[in-house]
Amino acid sequence: MRRRVVLGLNLFTFLALGLTFAAVLGSGGWTVIDMLMMACFVLAAPWSVLGFWNAMLGLWLLHGRRYGLHAVAPFAATGDGDDPVRARVAVLLTLRNEDPARAFRRLAIVKASIAATGEGAHFSYFVLSDSSDPAVIAAEQANFDVWRENDDTPHRLFYRHRAVNEGFKAGNLRDFCHRWGADYDFMLPLDADSLMSGESVVKLVRIMQASPRLGILQSLVVGLPAASGFARLFQFGMRQGMRPYTMGSAWWGADCGPFWGHNALVRIRPFIQHCDLPILPGKPPLGGPILSHDQVEAALMRRAHYEVRVLPVEGGSWEENPPTVLDFIRRDLRWCQGNMQYWRLVGLPDLKFMSRFQLAWAILMFLGVPAWTLMFGLAALKPFEAADLAAGYPAKPAMVVYGAFLLMSLTPKLAGVVDVLLTRGGARRYGGALRFLASAGAEILFSFLLGAITTFRVTQFMLGLPFGRSVTWSGQERDAHALSWRTAAAGLWVPTAFGTAALMLLLVKAPMAALLGLPLLIGYPLAIPFAVLTADPRFEDWLTSRGLGAIPEEVETPPEIRALGSRPAEPAVLEAA
Repeated sequence: MRRRVVLGLNLFTFLALGLTFAAVLGSGGWTVIDMLMMACFVLAAPWSVLGFWNAMLGLWLLHGRRYGLHAVAPFAATGDGDDPVRARVAVLLTLRNEDPARAFRRLAIVKASIAATGEGAHFSYFVLSDSSDPAVIAAEQANFDVWRENDDTPHRLFYRHRAVNEGFKAGNLRDFCHRWGADYDFMLPLDADSLMSGESVVKLVRIMQASPRLGILQSLVVGLPAASGFARLFQFGMRQGMRPYTMGSAWWGADCGPFWGHNALVRIRPFIQHCDLPILPGKPPLGGPILSHDQVEAALMRRAHYEVRVLPVEGGSWEENPPTVLDFIRRDLRWCQGNMQYWRLVGLPDLKFMSRFQLAWAILMFLGVPAWTLMFGLAALKPFEAADLAAGYPAKPAMVVYGAFLLMSLTPKLAGVVDVLLTRGGARRYGGALRFLASAGAEILFSFLLGAITTFRVTQFMLGLPFGRSVTWSGQERDAHALSWRTAAAGLWVPTAFGTAALMLLLVKAPMAALLGLPLLIGYPLAIPFAVLTADPRFEDWLTSRGLGAIPEEVETPPEIRALGSRPAEPAVLEAA
């Protein structure tokens, strides 16, 4: 019933906007540009429409319904009792050419926090390395040796290095399952930047113990306090939007929930039996081992009639976000390449309908990106088709469509802001209402600037995928660092040129359209200074000194985050190679 409601809401909204947009485009007769813009709309609009309704449903569940969490996650209450842990749990840290000291420190904090709950005897800890750099491998072994020598339960600590990272991260987890899986009931995969509290981990275990058909339980992962201005503003926006959005999507996604590959509890036996990933035919980048393994494993778990659920509750589950625009883009491109492999997986036999939808939706998420980019370019050319565009042009319907899409794209963020303001003590957790609202305004501006850059760079990458363009799946840059003008220009000069040209064309022929489209277009010409500014340590200091972009963990810091220690020293400027 819930899925039918959501389908109806989305179809009605999509058709209403689509018909209005078609009326605008066809007002003077259909041209090639009009038809291309309509095709772009069909590809790009569904993601915005569903995001709008997920956020609205989530806001209703959080503040318009008395027992909203019970309606979304009826299993959640079983994690709040005092049921002792009976299961054997393996906590897995997967590494590939990461900073070993940084990663081991996080895992040690997780272990200490779990031990503090009194349930530590049921947990073992595995460092699963796929590193290829000999210096990194040696440092991993040295860090593990020191950890084991100083730990009071060394028999529950394990380190394994694979000489060949066959199957990438999914192959790393599969290797663990073959070697040690029979000894454990659940596994908790962690990334190198993951951090979890013992209380949150034990809660997940209690829920899984009480729900034998629950195959994967995903925690709601939020950002750690950031040491870069870019990550600080990005994760502030994500923090607000995630709670209502995830509540809304979980309400109708239900037992076909998301799996993000880390900070989630997985039932090992059905994972071993049913979630072995196929090798795709053809050569990379679209053939070979599956890169974005998580959602495929979720689909296979559902095919085996086990549930995949998300617990849409904040608290005790963290990750780090990329420190600069360029690092953020690299992560986006990895996800893009992995999701594009799903073309060959949507037709897997016996998948649940919702699982097929989720795989198709993951593809559409990235297909919509070049559609938006192309639409911006076509909009800049549209005024040159007619001698007098203003004559007979349906300005009001055009404004309705434009305003509706602008609002829908912002709705997850705005719903998050409303959620915080309506929650008792919510704004106080962010440093007070005035700072919170100022931060929300700054983040919306930030998101417009970032969106222009990322859409173009993803479009560039997708155009190269059919010709063998690929990304490197290795260690990620996680520490804050400045960007030089040279580095930023080398990575962003193409979107800068594209956006500047589009904006100039509109200013020449349709200045009012250029003014209205400024929120979506201004990020292109400002891409290079935006990248440099948001990576500058002085910008982060400026934000922090004013309390802008603060998240609850900065106002009231949990012990696990305090244990990470002080901020790193000011980094050196990275030059382009």
